Amino acid sequence: MDLALTPAQDLLVGTARDVLAKRWPPERAQQLALDPVGFDAELWAELARLGWPGILVPAGWGGSGGTVEDVVLLAEEMGRACLGGPFVPSAVVATGLVLAAGPEARRDDLLPALALGDRIAALALVEESASFDPGAVTLGGAVGGRLSGRKLFVPHAHVAHDLVVATRGDGGINLFVVDARRPGVTVEPMPTMSGDRPCAVTFSGVPLDGGRLLGEPGRGETPLRRALELGALARAAEMVGAARRILDLAVEHARVRVQNGRPIGSYQAVQHAAADMLRDVETARWLVYEAAWRVQAEVAPAAAVALAKAHAGAACLRVARRGHQILGAIGYCEEHPLHLLHKRIHAASLDMGDAGHHLEVVARALGLGGGAPAADGPDRPARLAGPC
Repeated sequence: MDLALTPAQDLLVGTARDVLAKRWPPERAQQLALDPVGFDAELWAELARLGWPGILVPAGWGGSGGTVEDVVLLAEEMGRACLGGPFVPSAVVATGLVLAAGPEARRDDLLPALALGDRIAALALVEESASFDPGAVTLGGAVGGRLSGRKLFVPHAHVAHDLVVATRGDGGINLFVVDARRPGVTVEPMPTMSGDRPCAVTFSGVPLDGGRLLGEPGRGETPLRRALELGALARAAEMVGAARRILDLAVEHARVRVQNGRPIGSYQAVQHAAADMLRDVETARWLVYEAAWRVQAEVAPAAAVALAKAHAGAACLRVARRGHQILGAIGYCEEHPLHLLHKRIHAASLDMGDAGHHLEVVARALGLGGGAPAADGPDRPARLAGPC
């Protein structure tokens, strides 16, 4: 298992950091967090010109044919810059679903526009249970029927062109592509503290014909779980990037903030706190990188992603709290980015399944939970060990 970055990946990280530093200063992040729409169309278009929305799309459909590791590196830089937006919902989760489930015709129809950033898509999965487990889907929807009901916490549905709606029908899970702006679809933003823009989406008698179906009827659970793994991994990488930024801010503050005639960074207690923050950032980062390698290599990805997401949520929240302790009152001011980074970490720790959800996946993989071990592929049980 080689986790060293390639020259192309070094260039990707350098470009991302440079572009986001110039185009997305903390002041702009704060402005957009308070904006009712919370979406910068001009910046999205610029990111599209860089090819980021098509990072996972093969070149044959207009994408850059990147890897899961590339997604993680980009998401980490976005987390560092506190960049919100539809990258994970559209370029990672929805695109991953189309690649995993879509027949050739649907890929030809959807992927080129997603790769160019001309269309934004979002997964409509969560219902009243607030669970990201596909087994919790109860909204009925079969080929030839009509869709009536509600989905919650649909990310950026207010700017999405397409919704991939998970329904229960035809003996399993169906995945239907629904125009977010068609009659019968009502989108209502749900207020949050983090600046994210989840929405409640209500469907009123929307017809479901076979042409809107991704994959085979009733066979959507496996590609759905794959796409959720990608989304969880990307959100974990965002948390790592945000936590690293908090560590940098805390260390810089400790160098220049003088108390009793000396920088506070000279005090051993502050040094120990910074060392704890570094430990948490690096352990979370390397668990995320290993999980990305396992997803790409298809070596026990489910348990690795779950472990990385659960650990990153706890570790990065510890970093945020330590950061507030070191920076003190300034970290709570709206003019300072720390509070936004903290809120984004908190939101990402809950998105795509909280720690409890992912620890259950790890427990099943170890044979400690109820039911069968989590499956990492057709007829192949999960394994935590793999070639390194």
